[in-house]
Amino acid sequence: MSQSAPTREVARRVFASEFNDAGFTFTESDDERAPVYALLPTGESANRVFFVGTLTEKEDVGEDSEYWRGRIVDPTGTFFVYAGQYQPEAASKLRELDAPAYVAVVGKPRTYETDDGTVRVSVRPESITEVDADTRDRWVVETANRTIERVTAFDDGNEYARMAREEYDFDPETYKAAALSALEDLDESGGDELAGDGSAGGDSAVDETTETPEL
Repeated sequence: MSQSAPTREVARRVFASEFNDAGFTFTESDDERAPVYALLPTGESANRVFFVGTLTEKEDVGEDSEYWRGRIVDPTGTFFVYAGQYQPEAASKLRELDAPAYVAVVGKPRTYETDDGTVRVSVRPESITEVDADTRDRWVVETANRTIERVTAFDDGNEYARMAREEYDFDPETYKAAALSALEDLDESGGDELAGDGSAGGDSAVDETTETPEL
């Protein structure tokens, strides 16, 4: 019997406000095929991320072939996703979707340094699934809880927290405040912002390697 295939990395739940600050990436070995991780400022490594938000814009920015850019908004900020010929399913989904729509995305962080030295963070999506408002709301609650847990544990000697302290000049409490604000916004909105929302149910958005399968 051959050895079983390696399991995929856990997809971390993270809000846009924190993800966009995660400009430092690293590997944990010298192997040229070693996974690349983004270092979350709250002290966690992320080879893959899982988020749910509102697709507000999409555009084919490719020249010789399709290369789709999507703008996806959560209660704290904006994710940008890019999908082309090497992400055919995600690119096809972006082509088909009509904005605005609620979507769940699993993908890999990518960083890009501009000419002025600014590091931009985006997502290369593995999957994009249209979901409903309830799925989005459950993601917000769970992601807020996970964020607060990471901030609470930040000073407990976590190696990634130590790395974050060295690499970033961000106060983790900022992300706790953003998480609490997201929960407050959820309570105040109390419903579906997309009038006539006809998106699919949330079960199909579940990825078996997210931090918690339940949405």
